[in-house]
Amino acid sequence: MPRPAQLPAAVPDFTGRTGLVQRLLTLLRAEGAGEGVPIAAMSGIGGVGKTTLAVHVAHLAGDLFPAGQLYADLRGYSAEPTAPETALVAFLRALGIPMDVIPDGLAERSALFRSLLADRRMLVLLDNARDAEQVEHLLPGSAGCAAIITSRGKLADLPAARLVDLDVMEPEEALSLLAAVAGPERVAAERAAAMDVVAACGFLPLAVRIVAARLASRPSWTVASLVPRLADERRRLDEMKIGNLAVSATFALGYGQLDARQARAFRLLSLPAGSGISAFAAAAVLDLTPAEAEDVIESLVDASLLEAPASGRYRFHDLLKLFARRQAEDAEEPAARALALRRLLGFYLASAGAAHRLAYEGSAIADNLTDLGARGHSFSSADEAVAWLSAEAEDMFGAIAQVAGAEGASGQDLLTAADLLLALEPLLESGTNQRDFEQRTSALLTAAGRAGERGGELRCRYVLGRVLFGANRLAEAEAHFLAARTLGEETGDRIVLGETCNALAVVAGRRRRHTEALEWFERATAVHRETGNPAGEALASCYSARDHLGLGRPHDAIAAAERGLAVFSEIGSGAGMARARYHLGNVLSHVGRLNEAVVHHAECLAFFRASNQRVWEQRVCYRLAATFIAAGRFAEAARHAEQALTVSREITHPYGEAQSLAALGKALAGLGETGRGRQALVKALDVFTRLGSPEADDIRALLREQVET
Repeated sequence: MPRPAQLPAAVPDFTGRTGLVQRLLTLLRAEGAGEGVPIAAMSGIGGVGKTTLAVHVAHLAGDLFPAGQLYADLRGYSAEPTAPETALVAFLRALGIPMDVIPDGLAERSALFRSLLADRRMLVLLDNARDAEQVEHLLPGSAGCAAIITSRGKLADLPAARLVDLDVMEPEEALSLLAAVAGPERVAAERAAAMDVVAACGFLPLAVRIVAARLASRPSWTVASLVPRLADERRRLDEMKIGNLAVSATFALGYGQLDARQARAFRLLSLPAGSGISAFAAAAVLDLTPAEAEDVIESLVDASLLEAPASGRYRFHDLLKLFARRQAEDAEEPAARALALRRLLGFYLASAGAAHRLAYEGSAIADNLTDLGARGHSFSSADEAVAWLSAEAEDMFGAIAQVAGAEGASGQDLLTAADLLLALEPLLESGTNQRDFEQRTSALLTAAGRAGERGGELRCRYVLGRVLFGANRLAEAEAHFLAARTLGEETGDRIVLGETCNALAVVAGRRRRHTEALEWFERATAVHRETGNPAGEALASCYSARDHLGLGRPHDAIAAAERGLAVFSEIGSGAGMARARYHLGNVLSHVGRLNEAVVHHAECLAFFRASNQRVWEQRVCYRLAATFIAAGRFAEAARHAEQALTVSREITHPYGEAQSLAALGKALAGLGETGRGRQALVKALDVFTRLGSPEADDIRALLREQVET
């Protein structure tokens, strides 16, 4: 019987995939061959290198299969896939069976094929399979044989197959492939630019190979000259073609196999700007129920046109997303594309609004947001709500950025995006996403101002003021709050106006302008009372305690904090009670009621830790350290100061870091560790000075006092 050797030529510059190659060779060696035929079914996005890897491994395994190798390109994604009956004819002819002896039926041909392989060790490579049905009759039945299958779809319904999901290359592997094709000297001389090039290729082997071939054929080009050509997303796919090779053509094969429902989902899901999307958000984009959306999305995952990095989350490969967007521009009307993104924005706003309502029980903000009639997530607890905000933050900030960057964005879209920013306010307490908040809010503020959308501008200025305050950029924060106050008066938005007056009071208090702070609190209280917002009044009362203390009025300070706590307790606001206890603890510590202060701070610390409010966690730990210093319990003070310092550094909070260092320095001095204590105080002084905080003068005075004594 003939010994067929039908494998295509191996790629001489094959690069990387070392671990996967060894894994496949181990499978083909078939240590457990007596239990069945080893079958490796590789799937992955078009251009990821399935065929190249399969052929490479098949050649390496040549000695394992002395009877030879059979190969068939099943053309599963062409207009006319190879019928299994046709592939079997080719296999039988290669095994020496005359044409006139080959049976007519599929089952009979398959049975003859398996009989011929029964006592032989042969490898069968089935390339570009469409589905399990196309390949099931082409597989050997004897344990001494093996098969490798490549397919864009996941052949999960193929019995006994070992599924191998092929991903893009690792960055260094992609760089090695670029060097192998374009020339190692060129790549070594411009390594940074080369890494930018392979990153723009999404580390997809086909894209890297095409770009490398273009470089190889153009000796006058530098690697760096490719970077700007690939940076333009609208032209990137056009740059990835040479001769008969084109990334977009490869993607088109898979896209062409989709039915109308799948194709629409493929196009519309590429429109959001985020790096991924949740199943519920995708349902909003597609205007389907979650169950309907999951069904069509999972079919795209099975076809390797979408990835599922985690349960309930999906993403495109970067280049495939560009291809899908191009299809959307060709096939979807502009109004349909805009409506899909508006549905997504509405879903995010409804969900974030529900989360805000739970995180800030009693706050009127959530009830003041734009109602688009969209259906969002519902949550059973504040912790669940804030966890959802954190998980979806990147996608929501992406949606906001998309509105801010859209030419001619409607006033309604700008206002909705600004409302979404406002609804994301609980994330500010976690100390995360500060850069996202500042960048996205600034961009949206510019867009709203350009469009004359005053309501959107009001919300952006308020949120940006809060972000800047958290970074201790007090002058900038105050400027935005003052502008927001004017906008609140102009637009008649009393809810955000009340919050803004409260924020202006807090800034003034931080800057030790206590009389002015109390005046702002009075204005905030008046607005909250006018709008029927007891939580707002309670918050203003709690915060004013510090300014009463600053003016030497401890009894007024205690009364203000206790009044706020009573209101929050009455309305059942856990978040409000935690904040009220924080302020009350501060006042009690100041007047020497130290044990009571510790109790209040311990209770609110438990709440803030449970709800991942890292900014508040740092504040309470710092206050506990200060209280223990006052009590002469320096070891406990040092422990809490170190905890506050750790949190400050983890969330990149310089003002909190300086506070924590100051408390740590005092605690160490109390323990007799004067050298370490002074070092901590000097570091605190450096940070306070850099921030322009008035606390710097306090630390200078303390350091001078230590020298004098």
